[in-house]
Amino acid sequence: MGIVKIDDDLHEEARRAATVMCRSINAQAEFWMKIGMLAEAHPTLSFNEIVKMQLTAAQVRLTDLAVA
Repeated sequence: MGIVKIDDDLHEEARRAATVMCRSINAQAEFWMKIGMLAEAHPTLSFNEIVKMQLTAAQVRLTDLAVA
């Protein structure tokens, strides 16, 4: 584990997003970094496709959930 220095404005945005997403600031920053890394590795995929790919890899059964 290491320390990453980020701009104060970006830190504030991560804090705000973390509150909405019920994550810690560190978890929000880690999520953004992971999604960004995957987006660079798979430039033709959309954000939703990347998230779906990750959920599938984690064996989350999306089809078992009822849609309201």
